[in-house]
Amino acid sequence: MKGIKVSVEQLQPGIFIQLPLKWFQHPFVLNNFKIKSTDQIKIIKNLGIKHVIAFPTKSDNKPLTGSEISIETETSSDKVNELKDELTVLKELRIEKLKQFRRNINRTEKNFKRSMLHVRTIMKDIRSRPVQAIDQASQLIDEISEQLLSKGDIVLHLMSESKEDENLYYHSLNVAILAMLIGKKKGLSKTSLTTLGMAALFHDIGKLKVPTQILRKTTPLTGPEENYLKLHPQYSVELLDLANDFDKKAKRIIVQHHELYDGSGYPNKLKGHQLDPLANILSVVNSYDNLCHPSDTKKAKTPYSALSHLFKRDKHKYEPHSLGLLVKLLGIYPPGTVVELDTGQIGLVISVNLSKLLFPNVLIFDPLIPKEQALIIDLDESHELKIARALNLNQISKEVYEYLSPRSRVSYFIEQAK
Repeated sequence: MKGIKVSVEQLQPGIFIQLPLKWFQHPFVLNNFKIKSTDQIKIIKNLGIKHVIAFPTKSDNKPLTGSEISIETETSSDKVNELKDELTVLKELRIEKLKQFRRNINRTEKNFKRSMLHVRTIMKDIRSRPVQAIDQASQLIDEISEQLLSKGDIVLHLMSESKEDENLYYHSLNVAILAMLIGKKKGLSKTSLTTLGMAALFHDIGKLKVPTQILRKTTPLTGPEENYLKLHPQYSVELLDLANDFDKKAKRIIVQHHELYDGSGYPNKLKGHQLDPLANILSVVNSYDNLCHPSDTKKAKTPYSALSHLFKRDKHKYEPHSLGLLVKLLGIYPPGTVVELDTGQIGLVISVNLSKLLFPNVLIFDPLIPKEQALIIDLDESHELKIARALNLNQISKEVYEYLSPRSRVSYFIEQAK
């Protein structure tokens, strides 16, 4: 998108512009925007700048020519300053809310890291200290369950990516959180929600008994290798049997987490109503996270394309209600999705309020703002901004990629909306 230098005297509504100022030097929401009113033009002229950059391809109007520029009736400076002050106050409120949002993100990040530490300890202790490991897992799942069932909106945040050798831990926590969120939408009791959470947390623990070279292989598995990998649900149950009182229903769900609604799954090719209803939830969430994080990272799908793949190509494999709830849960633009706004700017969806899915929080690419201070826009409040489309990573430049840092490992965590 190429811009041209335009005098502020040539501006009119409908022209998409970039202000030659830093974000904190003007009262507008963004540096780039489409002019919507003559009042905005008056404020721009009052900023003390002579020119802006206009983008013809994003504009509905052309800059005025010399003969078209009319001598305006002078607007009192008091009136312009009043308009400017109104915008400035709104912007200051946005800035304060942005600071609060960053504080919330930092707090959620700390809680996420604490939960990940628990998961790491649980997985490492399951063989040597099975009873203690399962007790700690129960406490973790209870904490998540209580948060989900408490009153108030839940916000789903995009978290930092994992270390390469800890994918099992991140996958397990991710699947547990998403499965329990679906369980909440289904209206599960606290007992059933806990059972689902425990099954989700431990569903892949049997992979600890599968050779690493099989788990990390990026070329097609041989027949024997595939058969070995398919034993991991059984291995999971064997490890959990080390603790005699592990929930039997949770173990049944774990055994079924690779069964598919159309009968094409394993180990027993169960189908339809032969499957435990909670296994249907675990199955679809597990598949979604595996699409985002396959062993061959080159085949990884963005959250947006993973959901699209499940719904358009594989919907026959999953119980319809559970799949539908996953789509409703994550929304059209799940956290981790790179999007283009209707202004032409690029951003990264970093969180969604699960009661307002169409209005996520988006981290905006702006080369005039340092990366560590990047602007986060709450689309629920910025009614003039909308998402135009989702983008694949190959559709963005290297500069945008490095600025937004789309996660190679998409992980989620929840918090109560403040």
